[in-house]
Amino acid sequence: MITVHHLQHSRSHRIIWLLEELELPYQIKAYQREARFLAPDALKKIHPLGKSPVITDENRVIAESGAILEYLERQYDTDYRLSLTHPDEQIQSRYWLHYAEGSLMPLLVMKLIFNQFNKPPVPWLLRPIGGLFAQGFNKAYLLKQLATHQAFIEAHLAEHAWFAGRTFSIADVQMSYPVLALQTRGDAGDFPATQAWLEKICQRSAWIRAQEKGGAPLAGTLE
Repeated sequence: MITVHHLQHSRSHRIIWLLEELELPYQIKAYQREARFLAPDALKKIHPLGKSPVITDENRVIAESGAILEYLERQYDTDYRLSLTHPDEQIQSRYWLHYAEGSLMPLLVMKLIFNQFNKPPVPWLLRPIGGLFAQGFNKAYLLKQLATHQAFIEAHLAEHAWFAGRTFSIADVQMSYPVLALQTRGDAGDFPATQAWLEKICQRSAWIRAQEKGGAPLAGTLE
């Protein structure tokens, strides 16, 4: 049986969601975050990097969101529920599958890290300097980059029902986490197509079941 090694409030929500979309049997082994929102060392017993998501399936240990989603689709989507037949949709799906973690998530993680510069464990004497540095970096670079990416996503969804095109696919599953993270910036109302896409995925029965079993994908904000 497939086991999802699921860290609370993490990207592994996407894996549970896909398993629900495919109606596959699986089990969840849950892990709680430790101090400073870090993953527990117990995950290193599953994969040397100690990160989530990671799944075990028979003798296989598979990490990285995109790799897991592709594996599950190719190995278990025997009813072709999420298979794309149009070449352009296949290309788009592959692009967004890699874009999510390759281009967008590094910026969001960077924002999260920089916004900790004025908080423990940074020494209290350095926190004012750290806060000013983070504020300057955010204003000069990071917020502009995120705005560019958000406009890029909005333009795409304004012309396409789903990230691959006309068809729901694993690209939508992969993009759910970073788009939700972008939404925490508080200006999702300026992007109606993105907001409409979010409302569609949140209404899917598989998404609802995934949240019931694995909890919400995000906690807190990236502000």
